[in-house]
Amino acid sequence: MALAFQKGGFMTVSKAMAVAGLMAAIALGASTARADDMLGSYVARISDRDHRASDGYPLSSAAQMVRQDRANWHKFHRRDSDDQGDSWFRSDGSRADLQRMLERGGAMSSATRRAIVNGEPLVEVDVYPDSVRVSIVED
Repeated sequence: MALAFQKGGFMTVSKAMAVAGLMAAIALGASTARADDMLGSYVARISDRDHRASDGYPLSSAAQMVRQDRANWHKFHRRDSDDQGDSWFRSDGSRADLQRMLERGGAMSSATRRAIVNGEPLVEVDVYPDSVRVSIVED
């Protein structure tokens, strides 16, 4: 039986390999998790003013309305009392990226989309490096 030295005793080579494999799996898992680490979040009321574009035409999708909420916050300073600031969507380009992320599957449930389009819910937006997730705080 082959043995490897371990402080305070010996372990078999197969156990040493198993430990090394476990350590490698943990290291790989940690790097994968970092790609999905949340950057932060903000809360916003998606109100009637967010249901219309800056020039007044009605918006038709939840993604457009959440984007408009950020334009109203950053660009036009039209803020609802429940709105919080964010540091990610200050520019027109970053808000276009926001809308693209919101249009992906998994960004929000169909119930969340309906609540935004048909009402004025309070939402929480979790921001990740390459995605966002929207959930209803209060309908």
